[in-house]
Amino acid sequence: MNKPNLQDGDLIFIAIPNPLYRQVAEGTGSKASHVGIVLKNRDGDWMVAESAVPFSRYSPLEKFIRRSDKGWYCIRRLRDGFPMRQLEQLRHECDRRMGILYHPGFKFDSRRLFCSKFVYEVFRDTLKIEVGQLETFRTLLDRQPETPLWFWRLWYFGRIPWSRRTVTPASQMETNLLRTVYESPA
Repeated sequence: MNKPNLQDGDLIFIAIPNPLYRQVAEGTGSKASHVGIVLKNRDGDWMVAESAVPFSRYSPLEKFIRRSDKGWYCIRRLRDGFPMRQLEQLRHECDRRMGILYHPGFKFDSRRLFCSKFVYEVFRDTLKIEVGQLETFRTLLDRQPETPLWFWRLWYFGRIPWSRRTVTPASQMETNLLRTVYESPA
């Protein structure tokens, strides 16, 4: 793995190669289908705080990247950098979300988590900023009119929850609050 100059609080985006996550990427017009927060653990190893199936957890960085299609990943960082004085609060916010059940329906207004909701809440509660955009499924899918809806109808047992609020890795990858530090080839 070509290691970029990482910093605590960086976001890492990957493209998970399974049908659900490919549809997430296609439905949002993005290569990214999963996101996590990069942190060094107490031993000095890079970890990724993430919401994944079945529970939110810390994953070793290299293992996280190996889950991506063709090893692609992108590192994005707050434009003004992460304030060091709030790093412990960032860790605390990640820690308090560990072990929470994954929400396969991507419902923001739920106690359960999914990757982009995890990131959104951690940054909101640490820095009082919104990384990504809350939007309804209708808004999201209307923006990508070529997205075939058959998968989502199947996923939601025939009824797409059009008014359900969600936040996507794509909206986080595209936000002007972040800048790209590194993107791997592939």
